[in-house]
Amino acid sequence: MRVYLGYITIFFLVPVLSIFIFLSYQEWSIAETPHHVLDERIPFDQIDLAQTSYMMAANGKVISEISNGENRIYLKLDDIPVFLEDLFIVTEDQKFYEHRGIDITAISRALLVNSQKSAIKQGGSTITQQLARNVFLTHDKTYNRKLSELFYAYQLERKRSKSEIIELYMNAIYFNNGAYGIEAASQLYFSQSIKDLSKAEVAFLAAIPNNPELYNPLKHFDNTKKRQERILKQMVVQGKLEQKEFDKLIKKEIRLDLSTNIDLYPDYVTYVHQELKNLVASAEGLTKPLKSSDEVTRNQAEAKLNEQVTKLLKSGVTIHTALDINLQTQAKSAMQSKIGFNDIEGASVVIQHHTHQLVSLIGGKDYKKNSFNRAYQSYRQPGSTIKPLLDYAPYIEETGADINQLVSGANYCSNSYCPQNYNGASYGMVTIRNAFAQSYNTPAIRLFEKTGIEKSFSYLNAFQFKKVSIQDHHISSAIGGFEYGMSPLEMTNAFTSFNDGRYQPARAITKVTDQEGNVLYKWKNQSKKVWNKDTVSKMRQLLHEVTTNGTARSAYFPSEYIGGKTGTTNDAKDIWFVGLTGNYTTGVWVGKDKPANLQAVYSRQPQIEIWKAISQAAEW
Repeated sequence: MRVYLGYITIFFLVPVLSIFIFLSYQEWSIAETPHHVLDERIPFDQIDLAQTSYMMAANGKVISEISNGENRIYLKLDDIPVFLEDLFIVTEDQKFYEHRGIDITAISRALLVNSQKSAIKQGGSTITQQLARNVFLTHDKTYNRKLSELFYAYQLERKRSKSEIIELYMNAIYFNNGAYGIEAASQLYFSQSIKDLSKAEVAFLAAIPNNPELYNPLKHFDNTKKRQERILKQMVVQGKLEQKEFDKLIKKEIRLDLSTNIDLYPDYVTYVHQELKNLVASAEGLTKPLKSSDEVTRNQAEAKLNEQVTKLLKSGVTIHTALDINLQTQAKSAMQSKIGFNDIEGASVVIQHHTHQLVSLIGGKDYKKNSFNRAYQSYRQPGSTIKPLLDYAPYIEETGADINQLVSGANYCSNSYCPQNYNGASYGMVTIRNAFAQSYNTPAIRLFEKTGIEKSFSYLNAFQFKKVSIQDHHISSAIGGFEYGMSPLEMTNAFTSFNDGRYQPARAITKVTDQEGNVLYKWKNQSKKVWNKDTVSKMRQLLHEVTTNGTARSAYFPSEYIGGKTGTTNDAKDIWFVGLTGNYTTGVWVGKDKPANLQAVYSRQPQIEIWKAISQAAEW
């Protein structure tokens, strides 16, 4: 009976077992392998450590280090001392070249200690695990994080060689005080490259990452020195260092030579950051979306641009600029000395008009980085500096008029708008030359009317004044009565057209290169014709007349060419001078951030004094 039941049981169980095996095989055949899952969840196709980027002046000097919170200078393994590699392996992971990312013995020991303490007191992490923690994870002391660390470490060992892992490790770890990686630490604490340090100094640096706060050399120097001696002793025990050399190394005095982050010429550097965004937007096709009337489109474009610029600056690029350091220094000095220490402010812009390069920019007397930059963010009434661009040049361009042609300087009224010349004077028929040089208002308005408001404004389109709109198309604009006005950078840019009749926006950035010197971004400059040769010739004569017989005689100095135009708004709230010399176009604005009367300094003409000091320095 028992045998019979056994056969019956087998008879029923065999089909069930067969079905189970069949279904199990199906599941197994479609199941993903552990490695496939890891590759999907933890891809290591590319590991990019944030690196310090640099901004350079025209002469190749670094003017700004851009670290984005992580000051790192990446070094290849061949450029890192073997002694340092040995130090880390001996002190952090002696089985580094034997394990596959995880040291079971160390983990078991750590688990035993932690279970006794009911908390994570000991880590047992390999160098690979530490790399995973520093690059991909957090430093939270939780078992979940530790488990993730194991998976990441295993995946790193699958995807990277041992030499790649140790190279990444020595470039990733934190050395406190903003220094990430061994080269940044060496530069910070000793102002030298790691390859130039002594073994004692190298060991001193190697002591820090184990506990960057406890071994912070700036706060706990003695702690760092004691650990340096301990790890050197470990090197002796492991046969990596002779006892005699150890005795010498621990006696060698460690003297810190701290370096500071380079961040010079804040006026100019702040502007370069803004121009970099414009350059990237132009190259990535984001300029139009950023100006879209649709808010969602604009926000998406802005987010994409910010992401792209952040990624670029974290990749260790070099931003090459046209900054003339000497000229920038002279301009700042002139701004401070000619205005004085009061609530009056100023801004200046210098453009090398043959190359269209922005070689100097001052955003205020004592400008602080990333603050309000008056050179390109302040829009002020232009006063009479608009006359060459809106009144005289368009009239000459349209009519071919001679500069000795007569125009009325008498009083003017139109629909209750009755602007006056300076001091309310009325002049008879005057030449265009004299009207321009003396900056009479009523002749300028009459020329503006003869050309036509819309035709005159059509010439301003080439200069892309950001705040000029259809609301400005009225008679008072002929003498500077704009709703918002122009920035000093915009006005100086526009005046460069009187050099050869063409307009091209001045650029601070000449190119952006990667670490191998490859050009990543560069402006695709295109100039646009605004004035014909005859107009340019006549306008240069008029501008020159201002400095010899007109309102800016004090600006004159012997030069290949000199010319310019003054500008003063109602109640002297804004005073301008924009002028050209043989090689440069320079613009200066002086005023108060909250517009107010400048009569106290107006007679001294500080804007002309500043312009002259800058221009003489530029030309001489």
